[in-house]
Amino acid sequence: MPQQRSRRPLSAGLGAGLLALTLAACGGGSLGGEEEDGGSAGGEGGGTVQVGLVVPQAGVYTPLGTDMRNGWDLWLEQNGGEMAGYTVETVTADEGEGPDTGVPAVQRLLTEGQVDAMVGIVNSATALGVAEQVTEAQIPLIVANAGAGPITGEASSPYVWRTSFTNAQVAAAMGEHLAAEGIGPVYVMAPDYAAGQEVVAGFTQAFEEGGGTIAGQALTPFGTTQDFQPFLSGIQSSGAAATFAFYAGGEAVSFVQQYADFGLKDSIPLYGSGFLTEGSVLDAQGPAAVGVRTSLHYSTELDNEDNAAFVQAYQDAYGTLPTVYSVQAYDAANVLARALEEAGGTGGDAITQALDGLGTIDDSPRGPWSFNGQTPEQSIYLREVADENGTLVNSVVSDLGVFPQP
Repeated sequence: MPQQRSRRPLSAGLGAGLLALTLAACGGGSLGGEEEDGGSAGGEGGGTVQVGLVVPQAGVYTPLGTDMRNGWDLWLEQNGGEMAGYTVETVTADEGEGPDTGVPAVQRLLTEGQVDAMVGIVNSATALGVAEQVTEAQIPLIVANAGAGPITGEASSPYVWRTSFTNAQVAAAMGEHLAAEGIGPVYVMAPDYAAGQEVVAGFTQAFEEGGGTIAGQALTPFGTTQDFQPFLSGIQSSGAAATFAFYAGGEAVSFVQQYADFGLKDSIPLYGSGFLTEGSVLDAQGPAAVGVRTSLHYSTELDNEDNAAFVQAYQDAYGTLPTVYSVQAYDAANVLARALEEAGGTGGDAITQALDGLGTIDDSPRGPWSFNGQTPEQSIYLREVADENGTLVNSVVSDLGVFPQP
């Protein structure tokens, strides 16, 4: 287990924890800001490969974009800025907060950036909105966060891959676990939008198939709910033995703090999809988060050599702990490099065929995983927030097993 951690105070405020992170300025050009002429990729090792990195650089998702950029840059730094003998030129585009800005950013990469591949994308609507364009252009896109099932499900494209997760995959692991432990009935809460609906469906199906009983359900208005008290009253009167929730960003901070303040934390244990306590939101939640259990495919506390080395290198480079968003972009760089090595060139068809044949990715900080249906089949871990000498971490309770996309 990694031993050295930068201190992240429990008193970190919401503004500092969620919105004040800045994007590290690293090599390569950008679209949507200053543009630089990039080199062209060669047909064999020794040339240049241009990769479009599409991440939020402004708006509420900026912290995720920062973490993803850091993970991408760290892999390149550790590998001399090369993939399979090609010098990597990163052309960065600002995804912003959603498809209104993200789709045009990808369009500019395709028409102006002359990229050979693309990596990134936080928002699922952006990923779904650009699938047809990247398919027509025959440019591989490796999604490093967006979790909507259709991206690699019913709306899949042979050019769109993912190194992250699906919403239902992460939630189903917790549903199976709680059912197996006989914990219930469970009250379920999430914001009322596509990701929240997928999480609720994934958890509920797995929990009920395992014999669990749902005590009640609430879908809260997305992005506008500041006072959760009416919904918390519903939990209290439902007879629930536990709560399962999915929130992220500012909503995750408010929900966890209000859950504790309302007096539910000690009487009705709180479980969630891992994003409830992941990254900068954990700092902002403070002591209210201690004891909350979540399911996710990564934790800084995973006890394997690759993760120990990754956490140490990340801290040395950026002065903070990595997040799941960092790992997903780090692994996107890793699999793209492997695919370029196998492809022997930078053509889109060759890269996608190589991705399809990679087999097990055995050196990831998250542990071994493999592509199944162009999305990771991977271990999901049960985590519990713990205070380690003033630093909040998601300690690993157990490995819940290997889960494919539902």
